[in-house]
Amino acid sequence: MLERKEPLDFLIKLKEKKIIKVITGIRRCGKSTLFKIFQEYLLKNNIKKEQIININFEDPEYLQYKDWVELYNYLNKKIVKNKMYYIFLDEIQVLENFEKLVDGLYIKDNVDIYITGSNSYLLSGELATFLTGRYMQIHILPLSFKEFMTAFNYSNELKAYQKYIEIGGFPYLINLDDDPSLIKNYLDGIYNTVLLKDVVGKNNIKDVMVLESLVKFIFDNIGNLTSTNKINNVLNTSNRKCTVNTIENYLNYLINSFIIYKVSRYDIKGKEYLKTLDKYYVNDLGLRNFVLGNTNNLGSILENIIFLEMKRRGYEIYVGKYENKEIDFVVKGEDGIKYIQVALSVRDEKTLQRELEALQAVKDNYPKYIITLDYDKTNYEGIKQINALEFLLGIDDIN
Repeated sequence: MLERKEPLDFLIKLKEKKIIKVITGIRRCGKSTLFKIFQEYLLKNNIKKEQIININFEDPEYLQYKDWVELYNYLNKKIVKNKMYYIFLDEIQVLENFEKLVDGLYIKDNVDIYITGSNSYLLSGELATFLTGRYMQIHILPLSFKEFMTAFNYSNELKAYQKYIEIGGFPYLINLDDDPSLIKNYLDGIYNTVLLKDVVGKNNIKDVMVLESLVKFIFDNIGNLTSTNKINNVLNTSNRKCTVNTIENYLNYLINSFIIYKVSRYDIKGKEYLKTLDKYYVNDLGLRNFVLGNTNNLGSILENIIFLEMKRRGYEIYVGKYENKEIDFVVKGEDGIKYIQVALSVRDEKTLQRELEALQAVKDNYPKYIITLDYDKTNYEGIKQINALEFLLGIDDIN
């Protein structure tokens, strides 16, 4: 099992803290494996096996518990006074009224609760109401480029990058011996499970063909400013009859299932968040390659990877607008604001000037960067150029 250091450290730090630990992320990104690794950690640190209760709601063994009260009674019988119990509830959104179960367990002094879910509904609606201020969340993505290189034992970062954008970062890929047919079959399973279970099934979608056309459009237009009107016009032109309202709903369903992420625009000069034109990025490049059958548009792919890395690092991310110019990312973190342009290469003078102009137009003193696959390290009057792979590997950073 591949150890994911940051999410594991998150669980270790919060062990026995009176707070519910919530792990979210797309299916097969490693949430259940994280639980197993953490449970092994507990066993190595003098926690008895009977103190660990693990329930995976996708395991047929637990299908009998359709009522949260029944499951609560089952768990309650296992909990003995004067002992701490570590309860893991995996894919808990499957259970109706699961928030009442979690709330009932939370009030017990000798229960430490850990839950996972594969859609953002987990922390919306009644759960958020029930548990306001009583949970902490960590969102897990598929493997980062650095984790991918380590897991697959690559020594050449360029070869690793080519493979990374081809197959993506789902952890189980390590076990498929780089077999193209097995990898394709595995990604097919993930894509269809997420689409059919977390999107179609949960939201009672009738026109699956429109949904699939929407997915292809978004995957093919990662990093491009777009609107629901534009998407609707494109799909209607392709004889996929739908409405703007339908497109908006379907986009929200895809976002909630973590297949895609939406990034809104921020007007740097006016210091306001804009409600028109957004960008979308895919959760995993392997899924994109599976759906589209290619790794075309390498500039947008790099931009997508940089976006995911910023998200892993906990930044709040926006598309920057300054008058008529666009900055790929405005990122906000504990260390302040940073402006970032992403390009495959800026060795062409026109490309370099285009990327610089938007950053130079902003006159504040926040750090500005160009991230590119070029290995040139240049400083353009305060605008620092860094190599994307070195950034992803932690060799160079934005600071």
